[in-house]
Amino acid sequence: MKENVKNAVRQILDNYLETNKCRKTPERYAILNAIYDMKGHFSLEQLGENLIKGNFRVSRATLYNAIHLFLELRLVTRHNLMDGTKYEACYENCNHCHQICTVCGKITEITDPEISRVIENMKLKRFRRDSYSLYLYGICSTCQAKITRRKATDIKDNKKKIVKNEYR
Repeated sequence: MKENVKNAVRQILDNYLETNKCRKTPERYAILNAIYDMKGHFSLEQLGENLIKGNFRVSRATLYNAIHLFLELRLVTRHNLMDGTKYEACYENCNHCHQICTVCGKITEITDPEISRVIENMKLKRFRRDSYSLYLYGICSTCQAKITRRKATDIKDNKKKIVKNEYR
């Protein structure tokens, strides 16, 4: 992740902790750095493993509390996906769309200026829009190809069975 993004999120955390008279613990900063070093979506287990790889152990409670704080500060976003709850660093990437394969669970982020334009121009009643995440569910090309091959194989096998049964 770009160093200027890391500095910006650290500054947001610093300002919050100072304003609310909270302690600036090394654990909070280590977790924040680990999050912004990770690419894409991650679970709390994956985050914990990355911290351990970096020789920094934190308790599960500390992870949960830090994630809760980062969600509140909008430094992290939470996604409830097919394979469980995932998180994502979102300082520079708040508004985006996800393509999610319902067969393999693969997630691909897409950017479409037209979708952004439509959402920005939506007239909402008694609601202030801050950000959005859009989820598109379907089947990725890899899984679709596997399904097509499987169907073709099944059709061939069924034809062979029919031919065998006719000659008996």
